[in-house]
Amino acid sequence: MKIAIPTRDGLVDSHFGHCDHYTLYNIVDGQISDISTLPSPQGCGCKSNIASVLQELGVTVMLAGSMGEGAKNKLETHNIRVVRGCSGAVESVIEAFLKGYIFDSGVGCAAHECSDHK
Repeated sequence: MKIAIPTRDGLVDSHFGHCDHYTLYNIVDGQISDISTLPSPQGCGCKSNIASVLQELGVTVMLAGSMGEGAKNKLETHNIRVVRGCSGAVESVIEAFLKGYIFDSGVGCAAHECSDHK
């Protein structure tokens, strides 16, 4: 399994489409086997090609702070399960997720600079 976390300054970015980069965790037998980063494309997450790039890299889970429905839908059409409501240090978030302590909050963002979300 490969997990992506939108990151800024070592923390889960509160809005996935505005993050500095993605921290990518490769998980083997429930343990972190590799950590890498992927620069974030400029612009709004749902209008960028990040979903297809992440899918090509083998990402199947996105642990995110907040994101609009357009971005969530785009990721899910690329077979990436979205878990919203994450916050704090990325290391703590990945560890909590692997222990089964993190679940999707069901809450997305309602408004931000990007427009025409569906």
